[in-house]
Amino acid sequence: MFLTAKMCIADQLRSVLMELAQTPEFHEPLKSASLAGQLGRWTTALTGCVVMACRKIGLRASSRGHECELLPVRRSEYLALDVMAFAEGSKRWLFPTAVMELENSQDEDKIAYSLWKVLCVRAGFRFVFCYRKDASAAPALVQHLRHEVIDAMSLQGRLDLDGRTFVVVGSRNDVDTFPFGFFKWWELDTHTGRFEPF
Repeated sequence: MFLTAKMCIADQLRSVLMELAQTPEFHEPLKSASLAGQLGRWTTALTGCVVMACRKIGLRASSRGHECELLPVRRSEYLALDVMAFAEGSKRWLFPTAVMELENSQDEDKIAYSLWKVLCVRAGFRFVFCYRKDASAAPALVQHLRHEVIDAMSLQGRLDLDGRTFVVVGSRNDVDTFPFGFFKWWELDTHTGRFEPF
């Protein structure tokens, strides 16, 4: 049952993000920031979009500008993670359902750090959103993340990972049909250590 719930959340989040990225509230800010390469603006717009998507699938999210009142200690960011999302529960100290890093740096090591960071947290879902000007650069970035971060884990450590891990790369390709074709999704296969298209 938990596996099914995990599969549903990942699919739902992707679907709702696509729907929201087509609305006036998020479409133009995401598209124009991406086109101009203004990644600070891109991150701000994407953060709002991700938080709203979490709400629409029944999760409560915390992030900069979106304080969470679910835990006994109220914060905008927990553990210095960009977004942390929780399912409702009866306990005061809930563990996150999903953690997300929205990395706007072009530096591969900073993106790798974001992946390493989410892998260090116990959560059903881990997402790293990042950006490349050209979509053709995304596979090389994902390969780099595999070699630098995933290959640093032992096989047993990889197999012991709870939850699912995703890398989502935005680009300014296909801008005429934005947001279609804008986000490319990969999921970590813990058995092979590879990221597979999702």
